[in-house]
Amino acid sequence: MIAIDWGTSNFRAYRLSSDGRILEARSAPVGISKVEPGQFPAVLGERISDWLAAGSGPVVMSGMVGSRHGWVEVPYAACPAGRAEIAAGAHRLTSYEPSPIIICPGLTYRDAAGVPDVMRGEEMQILGAVDACGEGTYCLPGTHTKFADVQGGRIVSFRTFMTGELFGLLRQHSILTRLMEAPDGTDEASFDEGVQRAQAGGSLLHDLFGVRTRALFGELPAAFAASYLSGVLIGHEIRDASPRGRITLIASASLSRLYARAFGTFGIECVIPDPEAAVTRGLASILALLAEENV
Repeated sequence: MIAIDWGTSNFRAYRLSSDGRILEARSAPVGISKVEPGQFPAVLGERISDWLAAGSGPVVMSGMVGSRHGWVEVPYAACPAGRAEIAAGAHRLTSYEPSPIIICPGLTYRDAAGVPDVMRGEEMQILGAVDACGEGTYCLPGTHTKFADVQGGRIVSFRTFMTGELFGLLRQHSILTRLMEAPDGTDEASFDEGVQRAQAGGSLLHDLFGVRTRALFGELPAAFAASYLSGVLIGHEIRDASPRGRITLIASASLSRLYARAFGTFGIECVIPDPEAAVTRGLASILALLAEENV
C-alpha cells in the first residue's frame, strides 16, 4: 500500500508493507500550493510512477490534497471523530489509473461560541499515535499548531493557534525585523526567558512590544531576539491552551525539542512519538477499515 501526506508546502509518500511498516519514503517541496488545477495526477505520477507500476497500491491520502484547492474537495467530518467517521467520509477517485486512490477528510469542531475550527492531516498523526500513546491532550506544532483532546480513540475537540505563522510575520514583516539578526539556531537561554515572560501571565500584545524595548535598551542582543520572540509566542500558546496532564507531542525533531522545553517550563511532561510512523499508521488503519467494509 502507499500512504501519502500531501500538504500545502510538501508532498510525502510512503510505500508500506502489508503490516504498515515503512519500506521506502519520498518527499518533495511540491505541496498543493505549487500544483496547478488538473495537474495532480501528473505530479503524483512524477513522484511514485514506479511504485504504481509495481502494483504497490492502493493509495490513501490525507492533508490539504482533500481541500478546496486540492485534487478534490472532501467535506470535513465533525468531531467527535475517530477512524470510523474518517473512513465513512473518505472519497474514492474511481477515474484514476493504474491504482485506486482514497482521499480522507479532515475534521471540524465548533467551540462553545459556535466558531468553527478545522484540521487536515494532523488527524492522521493523532489516530496513528493513539494506540501507543493513549488518551489525553495531543499537541501538533507547526505553522498552525493544534491542541486536541483525544478520548476513547476519538478526537473529541481541538483548537488551532497561528503561532508559527505569526512568528514568521513578526520576524520578517514588522517593526521587530530590523532588531533581529538571522539566528544560527535557537539560543536556549533567550527562548526560556521568552517562555517565562509568557508564563508570568501578562498580555501577549504587550509582551511582543517588549521584544522591541528590550532590544532598544540593550537587554536583548539582536542575535537572540528571534529566540526570545519564539519563546514568548509558544509560551502564550501553552498558557492559553491550558493543557492538563501528560502531552503527546507530534512534530519534527527541531519543533519537538523547542516545545518539550517550553512544556517543561510549565511543569508538563511530554511523550514524543515518531511523526512519520504516526501518519503512516493512521493512513494504514483507515485503508484496513475500508477494506473490511469492502469499500
